[in-house]
Amino acid sequence: MKLSKKSVANFFLPAAILFAQVLMSITPIIPAKPLYAYDLPSVNLGFTSFLDGGPPAGPGVYFTQYIQNYTSDKLTNSNGGDALPPFADESLNAWIGLTQLLYQSDKELLAGGKWGVNAMLPVVGLDMDYEVDNSQFPQDNGSGVGDILIGPYLQWDPIMGKNGPIFMHRIELQMIFPTGEYDENRELNAGSNFFSFNPYWAATLFITPKMTASTRIHYLWNAENDDPGRGYKALGADDTQAGQAVHANFTVAYEIIPKTMRLGINGYYLKQITDTQMNGNDVEDSREQVFAIGPGMVYHFSQNDHLFFNAYFESSAENRSEGDRFNLRWVHHF
Repeated sequence: MKLSKKSVANFFLPAAILFAQVLMSITPIIPAKPLYAYDLPSVNLGFTSFLDGGPPAGPGVYFTQYIQNYTSDKLTNSNGGDALPPFADESLNAWIGLTQLLYQSDKELLAGGKWGVNAMLPVVGLDMDYEVDNSQFPQDNGSGVGDILIGPYLQWDPIMGKNGPIFMHRIELQMIFPTGEYDENRELNAGSNFFSFNPYWAATLFITPKMTASTRIHYLWNAENDDPGRGYKALGADDTQAGQAVHANFTVAYEIIPKTMRLGINGYYLKQITDTQMNGNDVEDSREQVFAIGPGMVYHFSQNDHLFFNAYFESSAENRSEGDRFNLRWVHHF
């Protein structure tokens, strides 16, 4: 995963790695090669999935614990090819634990939407290995606390039909604060060292009482990093600014055990839409992208306890790692 200053707490990130997204950044330093990207923070890539348009049990306090494992043996360049020479034989293993507290009120605030607030804290473990010992290859910063995420939101009540809910949705103004572990001499860090604004719209459509489709669509804006990584500093950078991006999670699920289990397909897509900048100038061939899809399930122990499992297999990566992601999520309503 050729990352630059990308907070794995995103990887998060999904989310950011988000959770975190928690999750990853590398600026490779490779002789006779141009500067690569890997600058985006960890964001929500696959952390959330089925029935994402609304809380499962109405107003109150929710506790959620995520555990995500990400592995990759390929860091890609701007064309999707190998960024490192074959003898590198890179291997990345990232563990992300994301703890979330959410409060959903029963008070309407704007246009019928009921206010709430979401807070997340990621903890990240990174391990980047190579077949050969070369300090010029991207290095990990070990384990540490990632960037804190806070987001006020509006949740609308479900639109009901004669057979139950038809549609529910939410808007959240997520903010990622640079509180995580960061070392400019290490390319994979738990924190990004810059603020990010990552608002989203989440929605669930009940195609039938048993079949649902959900999505969460994010926009990502990043502030400047005034202590860029060693790869940029070697080129004379005083500051860098990761480009803007859009990313989305999407799912389709079918209820196979009434009120107990749903199985489905889940995926995510990230696309950087503006270049990363160094000292205010665009960096060519710096835009990231990745697509992933796989199977998933959600098991409802009760209205107050829910367990999600999602598997994702990445493809079409550019300027970032390409690998496999496995996500386990438990939601409890007090």
